[in-house]
Amino acid sequence: MSKADEIHDEIRQVALRAREASHDLALATRETKDRALRAMAAALEARASEVLSANGEDVTRAGAQGVPDNIVDRLRLDRGRLGAMAQGLRDVAGLPDPVGEVVRGGTLANGLELRQVRVPFGVVGMIYEARPNVTADAAGICLKAGNAVLLRGSSSARSSNAAIVAVLRDALAQEGLPADSVQLVPGESHDSVKALMRARGLVDVLIPRGGAGLIRSVVEESTVPVIETGTGNCHVYVDRAADLDRALAIVLNSKTHRTSVCNAAESLLVHREVAGEFLPRVVEALQAAGVTIHGDEAFAGHDGVVAATDEDHAAEYLSLDISARVVDSLDEAVEHIRRFSTGHSDAIVTDDLEASRRFVARVDSAAVLVNASTRFTDGGEFGFGAEIGISTQKLHARGPMGLPEMTSTKYVVTGAGHVR
Repeated sequence: MSKADEIHDEIRQVALRAREASHDLALATRETKDRALRAMAAALEARASEVLSANGEDVTRAGAQGVPDNIVDRLRLDRGRLGAMAQGLRDVAGLPDPVGEVVRGGTLANGLELRQVRVPFGVVGMIYEARPNVTADAAGICLKAGNAVLLRGSSSARSSNAAIVAVLRDALAQEGLPADSVQLVPGESHDSVKALMRARGLVDVLIPRGGAGLIRSVVEESTVPVIETGTGNCHVYVDRAADLDRALAIVLNSKTHRTSVCNAAESLLVHREVAGEFLPRVVEALQAAGVTIHGDEAFAGHDGVVAATDEDHAAEYLSLDISARVVDSLDEAVEHIRRFSTGHSDAIVTDDLEASRRFVARVDSAAVLVNASTRFTDGGEFGFGAEIGISTQKLHARGPMGLPEMTSTKYVVTGAGHVR
């Protein structure tokens, strides 16, 4: 047996164990699942030193390999981030259980009772990069929705992920749920990822979370159905009717609050009628925050601004960089967004109600924000609890994916001896 065949067989065995665990999870009550989620949260806090020590190994290894600072930031855990992971699990425990929810139903004319109800997918595969917090988030959301989860994180976070999964599995077992509800996919080569993508019939859905290359690879190579998450070239458009103090605060928060996340703003558009007043202020503020501006001719007239190319306008920087352009109208701003946006989150700052309505109607993104930072596109901020990712596709799930998006439905038809 070749090495690739051995890996495929190993992945198959892991998936079979997950399938068996999913049968038990599908019958678990909300009380049981919530108790397990709270136990998982408590275990992460109680064993924080163990998790942080493992994370330190990953961070040290990344530094030695010359990994960029913004990627190391995604990788790094501290007690605050670990506490946020635990709180995310508790938040999920506090949310309604989607399993069994009646989506629609009633009695047909012939007397048959028809109900469409939410049910778990079964086995969910996650393929993701860098961020070890995704490990806990995915485990918690999948558990609450009655799914077993197979986690394939990047090799850069292998020590962190292994430690987190060990903690979560122990907590599950102590609460009487199958430890195999949460498993790491073995192996660090692409063969293990490929095996997971080809496990059709054992894995019900795959969710890739990471850069454009990872997502494209999973979408193009997988035989398992995929819920596609997307990259974030997010825009902030400052309209001619904008409150410029408010606009400045929103631009700064959208860009600098945290640069290594998909809902950080990467592009700034400013209406020409307010450019004369706003550009000096926003350039100074962004540069003071360490941001490099890649701007058009209007912006390039300011010291330190780099001339922008189409590649700059299309970039998801994930760093202290932003593309910038002055536009003559809202329609021109929309056309720019349609050309370069990845359909994640795009914002308008304006006091003109009609302008906001036109922007919302014409910008086709998963989230369109009015007078608010793009950083609010987040499952936690939306009240969903920890999210499993942000979908930019249009099938089944779009935007932050919480508990309902981790379920499918089935029809329950009840008759009284009905025949057709």
